[in-house]
Amino acid sequence: MSSPTGPAGLPVRMPRPRQPGRHRRPEPLVAPEGAPALVLAVPGAPSAATRSLAEEVVSIARSELPGLDARIGYLDGDDTEYLSLRSVLARTAEERVARYEQAVAAGVEGVKEPDGPVAVVVPLLAGPDNALLRQIRQAVMESRVAADLTDVLGPHPLLAEALHVRLSEAGLARADRARLFTVATAADGIILASVGGDEAVQAAGITGMLLAARLAVPVMAAALDQEGSISSVAEQLRSSGSQQLALAPYLIGPEIEPALLAAAAEEAGCSMAEALGAYPAIGKLALAKYTTALGIAPQPAQGTPVR
Repeated sequence: MSSPTGPAGLPVRMPRPRQPGRHRRPEPLVAPEGAPALVLAVPGAPSAATRSLAEEVVSIARSELPGLDARIGYLDGDDTEYLSLRSVLARTAEERVARYEQAVAAGVEGVKEPDGPVAVVVPLLAGPDNALLRQIRQAVMESRVAADLTDVLGPHPLLAEALHVRLSEAGLARADRARLFTVATAADGIILASVGGDEAVQAAGITGMLLAARLAVPVMAAALDQEGSISSVAEQLRSSGSQQLALAPYLIGPEIEPALLAAAAEEAGCSMAEALGAYPAIGKLALAKYTTALGIAPQPAQGTPVR
């Protein structure tokens, strides 16, 4: 069978045909031109650690969706070192208008006047916290900017994965149930600590069921912001046979002072894992909230196998 030739009879490299059928590699998704910005609403007192965490989350989101305009707004920002959510939204709107005016002045053909939401605001919260969500809504209203506000990140199976990883990192759970080895300090009962009252406890409980299935140990949710909730759940777990308990924060981190977590673990008489932090699933879930709000479909978020 002959192959195509070019000048001087040299073979020409032909493009590979696209693979047909359902096994064809999907085209990579990019952010639509002129799409609203993703604005991550970060609760709690701003700090260098909080900023590092938030920047890592938006970096993960950008890597999943090239061209994404992702920004960070702090609920308690000072508008100097840490920009407030209200200021970030206002600045985003101003920049969009400026880009349009520059395009018109430059005579760009077919340029459209900006319309629709300026931003999609994604709360950096694993579970519902009505007090913090009211603050976010208030900041959006005060910015006088057209912006959509998404739900919080959980409950979601990826958060159960993240909790499992944090527990295994602390030596409180086996990294992989399929491997035939034990961890001497592995917990036989998990307290899933949330903030936001009863609604947050119920939402955490859904993720807790997924975590329990992964670890094959009982998991119960409790509220850090309700007096006696942590110790009460610890007593329930011990009365049902669990002896070595662990506290797993169902929190990303900025929502609460670390000292309160340590105090809760001491109250329950148990060890504690780290908060979820900038685990890759957090960035993927933030992006999923954004793309769902816009009605675009990224590749399904895949969990990272725990090894």
